[in-house]
Amino acid sequence: MSYKGYLIDLDGTIYRGKELIPAGKRFVETLQEKNLPFLFVTNNTTKSPQTVQQRLANEFSIFVDSQTIYTATLATIDFMNEKALGKKVFVIGEAGLIDLILAAGYVWEEENPDYVVVGLDSQVTYEKFVQATLAIQKGAFFIGTNPDKNIPTERGLMPGAGSLIALIETATQKKATYIGKPEAIIMEKALARIGLKKEDVIMVGDNYETDIKSGINNGIDTLLVLTGFTKKEDVDSLPVAPTFVLNELDEWTFE
Repeated sequence: MSYKGYLIDLDGTIYRGKELIPAGKRFVETLQEKNLPFLFVTNNTTKSPQTVQQRLANEFSIFVDSQTIYTATLATIDFMNEKALGKKVFVIGEAGLIDLILAAGYVWEEENPDYVVVGLDSQVTYEKFVQATLAIQKGAFFIGTNPDKNIPTERGLMPGAGSLIALIETATQKKATYIGKPEAIIMEKALARIGLKKEDVIMVGDNYETDIKSGINNGIDTLLVLTGFTKKEDVDSLPVAPTFVLNELDEWTFE
């Protein structure tokens, strides 16, 4: 089946941590050669699109425009702008999340923010968890950037943003509003960015819980590649089968 455009995950699909997945690089280069539109849709909030672009070029010799990278950070900002509860925010996260939120006009507030946004933070402290918990208890709107429990790296499966968010959900007894894959908002924004209808694209990724469910839940065909989070032995027990399952992206036939 042929598709007019491709929505593609990064972590576990194009690379694992600092390790390139060669078939992922070849997949992107084939899309470029065929002039097929693609958009990297990533739950990674630690880096800006420009930083991701530079990393792809410098570390993996994958050369793309920053406009082809849509992160959960951008979707979070879009969501807060639409929600319009105020401009005060407290964030657990790294530069790719905090800097972009502040650049979008939000103001840092630790005591009584309108929003508490929680994403991946490799330097997270107990005090940050305390501040987020107390602010949510006072009524701040609780946003989780993405539900990823783990991140595939060269060291193995590391704790992801979802693990940090779960801690605060436990502490506050409140569920976060999730923005990233597999939620609808990031997929709707991604389709708007790539300029195609959902029936014309396919979601490509390694994580059934985020990448593949983002397609299944939103009426988009899916391609599960077994180079990252979801393992081959798990495929037969998946509740809803992906449209396609491949060991690596070299097996994909462009038609």
